Amino acid sequence: MDYMFQPGFLGTRAPFFMDFVTLIVALLPLLVGVAITFAKKRNYTLHSRVQTVIFLISAVVVGYFEYGVRLGGGYEAFVKDTQVSHHYLFVVLVIHIIISVGTLGIWISTLLKARKDYERGLPGPYSRSHRKAGLRTYAGIVLTALTGIWIYLLLFVF
Repeated sequence: MDYMFQPGFLGTRAPFFMDFVTLIVALLPLLVGVAITFAKKRNYTLHSRVQTVIFLISAVVVGYFEYGVRLGGGYEAFVKDTQVSHHYLFVVLVIHIIISVGTLGIWISTLLKARKDYERGLPGPYSRSHRKAGLRTYAGIVLTALTGIWIYLLLFVF
């Protein structure tokens, strides 16, 4: 796993795994947006499958990220080279964690409820509530991506 800590490909002082995870996180709103367009075009089966695959890949990427952070020495090891106030960085990190964990819960709930509602008539009477849950999930994914990118910039650019 030494490759994880080789210099990254985004031209910052971040290791490879941070660049990789940040790229995936940055692309996540776009990927989920594409999956949403499948539903708008009434291709519900493709929408469901793509959403599930995106979620599973995201879970693997989060696991990869957590493994890299732990292997790399934890939070303290990554903040030591930044010029940014550690207090400010910690506050942004806590906000990011709250948003991302909340989004994870909403995303899981949306996927599970969609499976159940599909059996009971989705699309149909449950479409409105599913659409609202999907929009909440998407908003959380966008906020997770933005705060994740902000942390990356604070740690490895500023």
